Amino acid sequence: MAKDVKDNGSITIARNKKAYHDYFVEENIEAGIMLKGTEVKALRLGGSSIKESHVGEMEGALYLFNAHIPEYGKAGRFLQHELRRPRKLLLHKKELNKLIGSIQKKGVTIMPTALYFNRKGLVKLSIGVAKGKKQHDKREVEKNRDWQRDKARIVKENN
Repeated sequence: MAKDVKDNGSITIARNKKAYHDYFVEENIEAGIMLKGTEVKALRLGGSSIKESHVGEMEGALYLFNAHIPEYGKAGRFLQHELRRPRKLLLHKKELNKLIGSIQKKGVTIMPTALYFNRKGLVKLSIGVAKGKKQHDKREVEKNRDWQRDKARIVKENN
């Protein structure tokens, strides 16, 4: 159960580090997520994943697809939820229209970046408006990261 507690009181349940590796995340937006009771209880126990998930439009709303939330062991067989069902995202109308408009642009996608409990104990999803990286962009980011690490090491040795 790997949970990170942030300084603002939120508890991180799952991260999507691959989103930052494969995409330039331009903007992050906090969205609510519609869950069943057994899903919330399972999230409190940990073991969920948003690495392979994506956000898409369906019926005029945004949904989180392919996010894995494990079954809650203490619930009965008929009370269990589907592991990878589409989950509706709760957004203000202005934000929803802005995100749907940005999806329709070429090369822009919406990626889930983090799933967490906020200070009030509600499950929130951080979604990022992102553009895909090319292979040479990934190499350049890695090169800059290596240079910053080497520069910090040199400064530390000289002091």
